[in-house]
Amino acid sequence: MSSKLPLFNKLAILPELLTTLSELGYEHMTPVQAETLPSLLAGRDVIAQAMTGSGKTAAFGISLLNRMVVRDFTPQALVLCPTRELADQVTKALRQYARGLGNIKMLTLCGGMAMGPQLNSLEFGAQVIVGTPGRVLKHLKQGSLSLTGLKTLVLDEADRMLDMGFHASMVEVLEFVPVKRQTLLFSATYSEEVRALSGRFQSNPVEVTVVSEAAVSLIEQVFFEVDPKARVAAVMALLRRYQPESAVLFCNTKQRCEEVLSALREQGFPVSALHGDLDQRDRDLVLVQFANRSRPLLVATDVAARGLDVKDLAAVINVEMAFDPETHVHRIGRTGRAGQTGLALSLCAPAESHRTLAIAEYQDITPVWQDLPTINVLSKIPAPRRVTLQINGGRKDKLRPGDVLGALTGEGGVPGANVGKIDIFDLHTYVAVDREVAPAALRRLAEAGLKGRNFKARVLA
Repeated sequence: MSSKLPLFNKLAILPELLTTLSELGYEHMTPVQAETLPSLLAGRDVIAQAMTGSGKTAAFGISLLNRMVVRDFTPQALVLCPTRELADQVTKALRQYARGLGNIKMLTLCGGMAMGPQLNSLEFGAQVIVGTPGRVLKHLKQGSLSLTGLKTLVLDEADRMLDMGFHASMVEVLEFVPVKRQTLLFSATYSEEVRALSGRFQSNPVEVTVVSEAAVSLIEQVFFEVDPKARVAAVMALLRRYQPESAVLFCNTKQRCEEVLSALREQGFPVSALHGDLDQRDRDLVLVQFANRSRPLLVATDVAARGLDVKDLAAVINVEMAFDPETHVHRIGRTGRAGQTGLALSLCAPAESHRTLAIAEYQDITPVWQDLPTINVLSKIPAPRRVTLQINGGRKDKLRPGDVLGALTGEGGVPGANVGKIDIFDLHTYVAVDREVAPAALRRLAEAGLKGRNFKARVLA
């Protein structure tokens, strides 16, 4: 499919940006990039319906960096995101794209983080601001941030920001930005609220809808009829039958999430839950352990999982059918990415059959129905290959991934192949290691230390 899509070098993109994109392996555009970039580069307002993982960050990132004035250290672009993790993800991507442009300074402004370091960074100026609406508004109101020279405003995952109650904050932020600007709105759904937001923020926007065929074409979808009172038992049967290396289990309510989580944990499944009641630190920890496969099963609602982008997700299980076909496609589109095959298993009670019919019509498919597997409840649940080590030191201690990897694998240390993902936060660092080398890894950290210091480390349960 990619060979049929246009090349980045066919567009009016700065040579430095094109070189970086090529180094990153970006040659052919994704559908959302092909549909939006010509309008974005022409300075038009754009409203685009696109899912996480569709390439939307590169689309708006290339556009805003293409018109950046490197010598001007005042904010030229603002990207509003619903959560800190999405803001961090966007900032990381933009830094990659901008590395050939010279000294482009980017700053993340999110709630749940201390104001002091943000104030200090703002004093030195930044061309790109990425943040959550509440914290950005706080800086605007107290005068520590000025957007008078803003060229580009991006509302990323606008529907989720509305779901999280950020409407008033977004409208207030609008009062601080120039009338003459480019406004880009990206959303997974086109609800009435999103369209109203577009009407208020945008001027004659180009509208783009990308129902990603790539997100569903390599996904094996199987539907199972289930007694509504037996959903949890059915989920366990599917997990034992298919044994996916990683899976997101979607529920429609937080109450159902808690029910599934409790039952799976009782049976020894390596599972966590993602919902709105988690504080930022707990949410970070859940996402770290899910991404590094030390706790590879995640129970979540649609709202809580928005922005979740995990590579090589093996399966999606719909514990309950989504309320609409768009949400169903958004759910299952998290598996089967980048040319990989994926698996989507959906439990459907008789009263939900109309939802399956709507999905079949929307996707133009004939649903494949199978009987639920009969699995011995006592069948052994394999433990995850990896565990997570928590080190009580992080960015504020100047720790970097290379420091941690070097300490673990240095002379007499554990083999590098046994070390997985390393995530560094302000106060803690999390490292995935193969289960069998965890004791040796802890001893190594205790003996070798990190940057000449000793930090406490432990295996997370």
